[in-house]
Amino acid sequence: MKSPSHKPRIGITVGDPAGIGPEIVRAAIQEQSILEICEPVIFGMIDPDDIARAGIQAGAVSAAGGRAAFTAIELAVQAAEKGDIAALATAPLNKESLRAANVPYIGHTEILAGLTGSDDPLTLFETLGLRSFFLSRHVPLRVACDLVTEERIYDYLLRCDRALREGLGLVDPTIAVAGLNPHCGEHGLFGTEDACIGPAVERATRMGIRAVGPIGADSVFHLAKIGKFDAVLSLYHDQGHIACKTLDFDRTISLTIGLPFLRTSVDHGTAFDIAGKGLASPISMIEAVKVAVKYGVARK
Repeated sequence: MKSPSHKPRIGITVGDPAGIGPEIVRAAIQEQSILEICEPVIFGMIDPDDIARAGIQAGAVSAAGGRAAFTAIELAVQAAEKGDIAALATAPLNKESLRAANVPYIGHTEILAGLTGSDDPLTLFETLGLRSFFLSRHVPLRVACDLVTEERIYDYLLRCDRALREGLGLVDPTIAVAGLNPHCGEHGLFGTEDACIGPAVERATRMGIRAVGPIGADSVFHLAKIGKFDAVLSLYHDQGHIACKTLDFDRTISLTIGLPFLRTSVDHGTAFDIAGKGLASPISMIEAVKVAVKYGVARK
């Protein structure tokens, strides 16, 4: 369904209504720079009176909030699959509220994968020219280390390359694999977990992928920021999060690639401590919508 204004329709979910989602979405859709490039389509409660009538209190975990957030995502996915929206930008969820509502998923990526039948979508962060993929997401660090295997890294390099080409339109992208241990293990002096990275990179290179690594995590993100690499494959959640958020916390945008549609998101939480107080910055929400237009429309 085309917008009468011929601007792309971008779906926006407000996330958990007890968090800052409703206020940052409201601010974003009032931003002139957003209205000039797209037609926002909102899914979820944005009116404080509606939220209060549902018995949801700002800053409080609740089953009602979790259910409302999940229902909004379900409706947005249906719209995306019908082609009524070109891409989806999401405000934050609260994992405790989802659990209280008996939602059988831990977070956005898992919900979207489940609702669309997608197998292990990729998470990509982008901020100020730095892009970071993640070999693992919400697992304990001990488990994340066990997931650093030759086969998994090789598989992810193939998928990351395809995502950069098909999802973002890059030509012959170069992907660097971050090291896990200090100095990539220094030939076994600081651990042997990095030993599998080189063989995975060599296999990917033989398949035509421009991959390099391992490269020490203390320098690889800087090198990507200055243009030496198009993306970094981070080996665990916080490794890439810290690099991107330190560079620019408000403008770090999460992209989910591998769904039937593009999804972008703010990279911050529900901020229950300031919800409803008018203190939340909408910058990340605004940037998430802009990135959804930038890549989502091109993908269509």
